Formats: sequence, C-alpha cells, structure tokens
Amino acid sequence: MAIDSIRQMTVEEYIAYDEATDIRYEYIDGEVIELTGGTIHHGLITANASGELRQLLKGSDCHVISSDMRNRVNPTRYLYPDFSVVCGEPVTDERAVNLWNPTLVGEVTSPSSIERDRGDKLRFYQSIASLQMVLVIDQHRVYVELYERMDDGWHRREYHDLEATVPLRILNCDLPLAEIYAGIEF
Repeated sequence: MAIDSIRQMTVEEYIAYDEATDIRYEYIDGEVIELTGGTIHHGLITANASGELRQLLKGSDCHVISSDMRNRVNPTRYLYPDFSVVCGEPVTDERAVNLWNPTLVGEVTSPSSIERDRGDKLRFYQSIASLQMVLVIDQHRVYVELYERMDDGWHRREYHDLEATVPLRILNCDLPLAEIYAGIEF
C-alpha cells in the first residue's frame, strides 16, 4: 500500500497495521509515515555504533536495543530510532513492543530522512522525559551530532574527526568515531 493512500488512523489501528506488514511505519498524531530501506553505509554505521555501545556498556545496567523496537514519544507519537539505549528497567507496554523510557536514541541520516531526523523527529525525541541524549550520525561524511539534556535545556555538540570520541556522560563512556565509521570509505 502506498503511503499516500493510508488514511488517518487511531493508535490501535496503526499498531495493528504496523505489525501486520513487513514495512515499518512511524505514527505522528494520526499520520502514518513509511520508513524507507537503508544503504550499506547506513546498515554498517548502525551496526558499528550499536555494537560498540554494547561492548562499552557490558556490566552496566544499560542495554542497546535494535531498530525493531518502537519508542513511544507520547500517546499519539511512535518512532523507530536506528538504535536505543535504556538504562535500568525498560518500561514498555503490556506486550513489550513499545519502549517508553529510552536513555539515548541514535539516528543514522539518509538523504530522504536527514531534514526530518534533525527537525521534527529530533524535537519529538527531546520531549521524552527519560531521554538524556540523541546521536545523529551522518552516513555520507564523518560527522556526528550529540544532543544532550542539561539542567538548562538541550545542548548540541559536533564531532567530525575520526580521532575524536563522543563523550556519553550519562552512560559513563566515550564512543570513538573511528568505531562508528569502521569499514566505511568516503
């Protein structure tokens, strides 16, 4: 079914529709948004970042979750980040298919999603009370943005050197850009 022909849906209709198809959809205030497939760079970067985070978080109470799990922003907004990290006990719905308390979310940009990843989707994520950090990772160049919740609001920092590390203060670790972009040639 083409995204243009999908009518407004209730949350319940959306969840049933999303789970009945092989295509993933996000849900924003009744609108159903089809997610496109990724490139080889998108897949490698997502696997690299989430795999490195998994290694860095071993032995802690934080866990990396793949892109298969929806994050509930609020009762009328559901998003699929490329990966999430939850610290402490995950809070989910009764079927454990929607995460309600991510600590960090990561998005790897695509040409079709870059504006949305850095715009509306970023603002939606930042409204999640538990969320402390958002990583936006560019797949076409070495460039990572870290959005971090501080006492006075959200702060943004950029990293664009393969020798740099992204300090993930709330997770007590640093994420090397060399690991995020391992195996990628520009």
